Formats: sequence, structure tokens, C-alpha cells
Amino acid sequence: MKALVLREHGGLEKLRLETDFPDPVPQAGEVVLRVRATSLNYHDVFTRRGMPGIRIPFPCIIGLDVAGEIAAIGPGVEGWQVGERVLVDPINRVEGGLMGETQHGGMAELCRAKAHQLIRLPDTVSFEQAAALPVAYGTALRMMYSVGKVQAGEKVLILGASGGVGVCCVQLAKLAGCEVIACAGSPEKARRLRELGADQVILYTETDFQKVIQETYGKASRRRGAPGGGIDVAVNFTGGDTWKKSLRCLRLGGRQLTCGATAGFAVEEDLRFIWTFELQIMGSNGWDTPDIGTLLDLVGSGRLQVVIDRVYGLDEGVEALRQIEDRNVIGKIVVTP
Repeated sequence: MKALVLREHGGLEKLRLETDFPDPVPQAGEVVLRVRATSLNYHDVFTRRGMPGIRIPFPCIIGLDVAGEIAAIGPGVEGWQVGERVLVDPINRVEGGLMGETQHGGMAELCRAKAHQLIRLPDTVSFEQAAALPVAYGTALRMMYSVGKVQAGEKVLILGASGGVGVCCVQLAKLAGCEVIACAGSPEKARRLRELGADQVILYTETDFQKVIQETYGKASRRRGAPGGGIDVAVNFTGGDTWKKSLRCLRLGGRQLTCGATAGFAVEEDLRFIWTFELQIMGSNGWDTPDIGTLLDLVGSGRLQVVIDRVYGLDEGVEALRQIEDRNVIGKIVVTP
């Protein structure tokens, strides 16, 4: 089969399209899918580069999010039939492991998965829409609702708003009835975020988002019960030099939500500011399988839009990952073998 294969860590040149990679054969408790769509995430960039403390078995086929049709069924698999449309939960919640990392992922014509990872795909959701959901939208759903518990009337700042997680965060905040302030790097991204429901967009390439927030909403008061400014929630999964600044946008008792650190995890922080203003820093890690079902319902009903920037063919997979790495994306990049 054709597959985009990584045989060692490094730059984009380490990804090679191979035309004779061995076809997967389902073992006990497994199925093989004919891949119809897979989406790329920044996690795939980290996998290619190499991550401290995480050992990747080579060769590796990247691509965490996979949607397709069951092509073959292994021994002991019940309740599934060849030809069924399915989405894969990328996390192996029984044996452990992750698609596109410890298991071969979706950047191939065929993909093997454990039967317990399968989720039936309703006819109301396309393969391309489904493949965009688990990692980015699932992470956003858990962070915004299960952990962050954003509420109607709250002012929510979202950094990295134009990426896969960000566009979902914008929509989920609006569905919850929040006032949404999104940060973007270009006028085109700003326009698209307004279409998705952002009430205000700050171009961080032209102005300091902390300054805009404090000028618009005021600064927090350190006295309980006293009038004070600031926003209720800051969503920051970029890290780097934005971390400290977003904390300073929060009101007394405000909360900062994080699920990643795409711009750097070794952030600067002033603990005195955190205790003085009684800030809450809330981490969120991944998603639960029921979250994917919730997303499929939201997408199928039209309440949540799957934002797909571009669809590439498998032979364009290296270029597709380049677009992710260069952050030249609004929403998701999808690859169809």
C-alpha cells in the first residue's frame, strides 16, 4: 500500500511516501480500515521532530485522526461488519498507546485499529468532517466544558484561535453564550473567526493583546468585593511569551485554561500575581470517548461547524504537514488517500 512513512526523527525530508509498505493484517480484536480521510495536528509535527521522554517505534506512519470503512475483521471481533463507516478514537484506552505514534496512523491507504477504538459514523457526518474531530475538537470540548465550565455572559479570550483547537473553542464559547475575544495573525484569519462567532478579534501581529484587553475591559482589582476589570477566562495552549501576558488579562478569580504549549512549555510566571488575584490555572488533557459522540451529534445537527482549510492527497502529505508547522492554516488540514 501507499503510506507516508517516518523512519527517523528530523525535518520534513524524513517523511517519505512509500508505495510498497506492507498491508496491515488484522490480529485478534482488530480491524483494518480503508482510510477515507485523516487530519493532521501539531502533535504530528512533534512526532516527526521527536519528543523528550517519548520513544517512537520506527517505522512510523503519522496521522492520529482516522475515518474510513472497515475493510477486514480479525478473530474475536463482534458487532462490526465489513463496509461500515467508522471513526477511530486515537487513544488506545485498553492496552495504551496512540494512533500515529505507537500504532500506525492514518497517512496511508489502509490502517489497523483495535475494535474497541471504533465509533460508528452517522450518515449526517462526512469522512472529512469526522477525521477533523477527535484530537482538536475533542480536546477543545473537554477543556471548555468539562474542565473550564465556561458560562453564559463570561468574557473569554482565546489565543491560537485560528487553529484546529482554536476554531472549536470559539464556537463552543459562543454556544455557551460567552463574549468571545479571539487572537489572530492575519486579517483573513480575523475575518473567518468573526464568521464563526468571535465578537472581537485582536491582530497580535499589529498590537499587544494584553494592552487591548486592559484598555477595553480594565485591569483586575485585588480587593474582593471592589469593582474591577479584566476578563473571566483566558484560553492559552500556545505558552511561550504569551503565558504571563494572558494571566494579566484576567479578573480577580479569573481562570486560565490550557491543553498544550505549541510555542513553548518553559514559560515565565510570577507567582505573586497568581495568589494576589486568586487566579485559577486549569489544565486539560485530551478527551474522553463520549466527547467524540457529543461532537458527532453537534456536527450532524449543524450546531458546530467543522472548519477545514484544505484537503490534500496522500502524495501531498509532506506539504500538508508543512502548512501545519508554518501555522498557515485556518481550522484543520485533511488528507484523503
